[in-house]
Amino acid sequence: MALTRTVIVAGAGIGGLTASLTLAAQGFRVVVLEKAERLEEAGAGIQLSPNASRILVELGLKEPLARRAVTPESVNILSTRAGGEIARMPLGRAAEFRAGAPYWVIHRADLQAALQAVVNDHPDIDLRLGCQFEDVTKHAKGLTVVQRRGNARQEELAVALIGADGIWSSVRGHLFPDVQPQFSGMIAWRGTLDATALPHEYTAPRVQLWMGPDAHLVAYPISAGRQLNVVAIVSGTWNRPGWSAPGDINEIKDAFAAARWPAAARMLIGAVDGWRKWALFTLPDIGRWSEGAVTLLGDAAHAMLPFAAQGAGMAIEDAAVLAKALADCTGENTAGIPAALKRYAEMRRGRVLKVQRTARQQGRIYHLSGPLAIARDLAIRAIGPQRMLARQDWIYDWRA
Repeated sequence: MALTRTVIVAGAGIGGLTASLTLAAQGFRVVVLEKAERLEEAGAGIQLSPNASRILVELGLKEPLARRAVTPESVNILSTRAGGEIARMPLGRAAEFRAGAPYWVIHRADLQAALQAVVNDHPDIDLRLGCQFEDVTKHAKGLTVVQRRGNARQEELAVALIGADGIWSSVRGHLFPDVQPQFSGMIAWRGTLDATALPHEYTAPRVQLWMGPDAHLVAYPISAGRQLNVVAIVSGTWNRPGWSAPGDINEIKDAFAAARWPAAARMLIGAVDGWRKWALFTLPDIGRWSEGAVTLLGDAAHAMLPFAAQGAGMAIEDAAVLAKALADCTGENTAGIPAALKRYAEMRRGRVLKVQRTARQQGRIYHLSGPLAIARDLAIRAIGPQRMLARQDWIYDWRA
């Protein structure tokens, strides 16, 4: 195939795989570089609200994802101060009717596997596992991207390079070496357990959000309802980079052992056997994501806190907008690629910044205590379920 149509994507996470499909749909040949020898994700769930699921459905993934996903009926908001549920935001049919696409919760590995299966079958996508991005240089013919597999080094011509290689992005390191991830002071613990080990009220198709002083807890079913995903967020100083370090069950039990945490929440914590933890890092607003024919996507550009459940959603949106921005640059018409990538970043930055701010704000709200927690609970009760869902329209009803 013509080298002048080649776009190289560094990173085969959710954003990188989605971008490979959206770019291939625009007529590009896509090479995806992934340093891991195989794609596998430590056990964790992910929420796909309609703004993200709509894009995946348009890419032909509705059937494989629907088989693995769960459609939650609601988000049940619970307060440790109140001792139980204070509000219930409808999802399910209500959210799909408003936004025109489903709200799914799914195991991250199931989503990645579904994306990989479509990528592997696509004639214009070359997924290279065990092959990592190393360097890029600009010249008259476009870019030369250096990649490494073991001790073997290879150079390849491309019209563009997309850095979808996560918060510790090597591509971003080449573009903006002074930009470094910042530790948030919070640690996320995650684990899964067999749904059959719990009473039905804990495994119903819903998202449970427990809010408490300096911590919160989220649980929802995944893997077609066979497992329950549990995520606990606590304050702390441990800040080792990475996504999946082993966690000491006694440490997380102690964090939720106080009498203010109801028995139901403590039971969920105690039921998980294999906890993993990761320190929550974010990126400052770097102002621009592109330099010439190189740009960033997903966490490499705008890693955010998970408290709006939109990290993956923003990467999926990025992929859709990126492909549309490059739609007129296929074939030999590649001179406009730098301008198209700059336009892509400008189109995305405002929305992403708003979602980042929302995530930070919600994290603070979840962790309130004392009189502020009382005021929070009263305000949430007063909103009502339909208004609560309507307030999500700016996120859920977004169209690429």
